[in-house]
Amino acid sequence: MEQWVMQMEKIATVNASLIRINEPDLVLFVGEALVGNEAVDQLVKFNQALADHAALGAEARLIDGIVLTKFDTIDDKVGAAISMAYITGQPIVFVGTGQTYKDLKSLNAAAVVHSLLR
Repeated sequence: MEQWVMQMEKIATVNASLIRINEPDLVLFVGEALVGNEAVDQLVKFNQALADHAALGAEARLIDGIVLTKFDTIDDKVGAAISMAYITGQPIVFVGTGQTYKDLKSLNAAAVVHSLLR
């Protein structure tokens, strides 16, 4: 796990630089829904790393939204998706339900609630 944290720090440093230079309209975190609550940890740590590596004196540019892949296979781990949105205050913009661009869908909140109540 420590090696993962070190890799994430390097990636966040590069991403913070790219964000500062390119000034994108939207910064999305792409994570795998299958890992459950570990995805929440990844998101929080990544967002913090972006804040930590922002240019001195500049306002940190954080994650604006979330894309979750493999959303069609999570079953009982759907609560982690809700936690990700709640903790960051950012929406789940898309969920991946397959292997192609056509498989990127808007999050169906009713389906998530139904899944939680099963």
